[in-house]
Amino acid sequence: MKYDQTPEYREVLREMVRRGQIEFGKARVVQLPTQRGELVGTFQAIRKGGGFVKPKPGQGKQVPDIYIPPTSTMDAATGDKVLVTILRRSRGTDRGPMGRIVEIIERASQEFVGTYFVKGEEAFVQVDGTVFHEPIYVGDPGVKGAKAGDKVVFEMLRFPSAEMFGEGVISEILGQRGDPDADLKAIIRQFKIPDTFSEQALAEARQEARRFEESPPDPSRRDLADLLIITIDPADARDFDDAVNVQQDERGHWHLGVHIADVAEFVKPGTSLDGEARARGTSVYLPGKVIPMLPELLSNGLASLQEDRPRYTKSVFIEFDPDGRITAVEFANSMIRVNKRLHYEHVQEFFDDPTARPHNMSEAVASALTRMRKLADILRERRRRRGFIELAMPEARVVIDTDGHVAGAAYTVQDESHRVIEEFMLTANEAVAQKLEDEDLSFLRRVHENPDPIKLHAFAEFVRSLGFEIEDENSRFELQRIAKEVQGKPEQTSVHYALLRSMKEAIYSPEDAGHFALASPCYCHFTSPIRRYPDLTIHRMLDSLIRRGKAGYEYSNLLVLGEHCSFTERRAAKAERELVKVKILEYLKDKVGQKLDMTITGVEEFGFFAQAKTLPAEGLVHIRTMSDDYYVHDDVTHTLTGSRSGKQYRLGMTVRCVIAKVDLDHRQLDLRLSDDQPAPPPMAETRRKRPTREKKHAPNKSRVRRPPPKASKGKKKRRK
Repeated sequence: MKYDQTPEYREVLREMVRRGQIEFGKARVVQLPTQRGELVGTFQAIRKGGGFVKPKPGQGKQVPDIYIPPTSTMDAATGDKVLVTILRRSRGTDRGPMGRIVEIIERASQEFVGTYFVKGEEAFVQVDGTVFHEPIYVGDPGVKGAKAGDKVVFEMLRFPSAEMFGEGVISEILGQRGDPDADLKAIIRQFKIPDTFSEQALAEARQEARRFEESPPDPSRRDLADLLIITIDPADARDFDDAVNVQQDERGHWHLGVHIADVAEFVKPGTSLDGEARARGTSVYLPGKVIPMLPELLSNGLASLQEDRPRYTKSVFIEFDPDGRITAVEFANSMIRVNKRLHYEHVQEFFDDPTARPHNMSEAVASALTRMRKLADILRERRRRRGFIELAMPEARVVIDTDGHVAGAAYTVQDESHRVIEEFMLTANEAVAQKLEDEDLSFLRRVHENPDPIKLHAFAEFVRSLGFEIEDENSRFELQRIAKEVQGKPEQTSVHYALLRSMKEAIYSPEDAGHFALASPCYCHFTSPIRRYPDLTIHRMLDSLIRRGKAGYEYSNLLVLGEHCSFTERRAAKAERELVKVKILEYLKDKVGQKLDMTITGVEEFGFFAQAKTLPAEGLVHIRTMSDDYYVHDDVTHTLTGSRSGKQYRLGMTVRCVIAKVDLDHRQLDLRLSDDQPAPPPMAETRRKRPTREKKHAPNKSRVRRPPPKASKGKKKRRK
């Protein structure tokens, strides 16, 4: 059978047509789509001028990102919603479609944060990050008492364009750059994270506290004080959402109880507390600082499942047969008293040595942990057989000292103690989602859509280039097999990074699209209502069902709420990453010239990004610093290959880099390759060499040379 007659090939072709990436011409000839007309999208500026517009979905045929030349951006800034006119694809260009911005529909922001400085008799602000690459004029020196080096907030009066400088006015002074408090405030202001509660919300929290302390226990709640209930959390946890208990009966059946803080008891719809929690969407966990979704009187007090304190909970009771099949599920409003609070380190120490008794662990608690471990293993194996895809991706953890500076940094380890609790939380989330599904209710699901077949095809090509065979690239079981096969091998990092990049982002939505990575057809977030608003909505619906009501949410309202909560989740993650970056750059600013062993995390035509193995620092090795050869970029195999030497830099590869420059204003780390590169790891035995494609026939490869000197630009005008 010819390759172009296989079902897989035809399915990829159909998907590309549906996405607008190709079209059929006369005689069914496959060709690039004609790209004309106007589209709405989000603008992203690039450092050398111009930028790209990512079209908003739902506008007919999908168009790739549209390149906007420097003279066609109007005064758009990164994140702005714009209307763009698409021009015909230029012959010979590899940029894809090109366009011109004709209207700024909506500004991403009018306020920005940066560092104040004076030049001559004029004052400027260098905006943090890469939103603007040139300073913004803010008037005469000393405005609002600003001093050189201050972190300031300013409002943009005129956005910069190709013809004109930007101009703004200072609205707030945050403190000197490098001061931990100023850096923290800068991130909070940059991402517009609400960090104070209204007096009305605080008053409502105090009122709930008085009601809880003064009122007798709710007789309608199931009293679970006789159960051995445990919490397991990080050592530095501030709030405690979840607790568990596990028993096994004489038939060998397992009984799992998952008990989640009943935030809905204290935060009622329509209150100021609810309004502010909804606006925040999530708690924000920054290095050295937590910005809670709820006032600490609730998040760190009434609702937090503290040891030996009576607390209201929503409980899910799940019975399994000896093989881990669910035989019964029950839900209840309950009251618990946590018997033992443990840290992950305590539990892992016990798992490593069952004779150990860390943290005054009793025999009863040790027996409970043994049961938990056994049940979690059974459930995890069942999930694995369903196609659960697990990737080993390191997560950064920065330790902040009492002065707010970096005292240490490392990558967190997801060991067996974490996986036990994770498995129980996943199981509880699925049980609640299935209950709401069975009741035919619209609810806010946690959705992770199936990957784009085009990206999966690219991933399969990458894996094959490493010598691993993959038959059905659209099969979750093949993806699962590959992810497991490379574990512990030199290719693990590169394959796991590439697979992660091929997947879509998880979001909140009422749409019934399932959760691909978890191999779960019906899933929601229920287990963290202290810190996530979507979980609070699920608690309210479950409470309604427990009390034999059927109240719920309108589908259209859930669509809006899902978009909002997805946005606040992304905002919190970006803010955390940015502050970690600021802290790490401050830590590295006096370490220029130091060598670091790093992992390549991204390969582009202009160079590659690499992340240090011992601390969460990521930087760029620009192609212009790689002067030993001309390098060819292959976006399928994620490599840069030297034309003469054949030297290769690949996604996931270990390289030794030298810190070349620490740019605190633009939050960038510039690297260069060290002369003493580590020896490449031995090839895995399972790898088999595949024939190398002829380079001249590879359209996805492009020769990368050092850029020519930039032409001098005329000076921009600035209105006084």
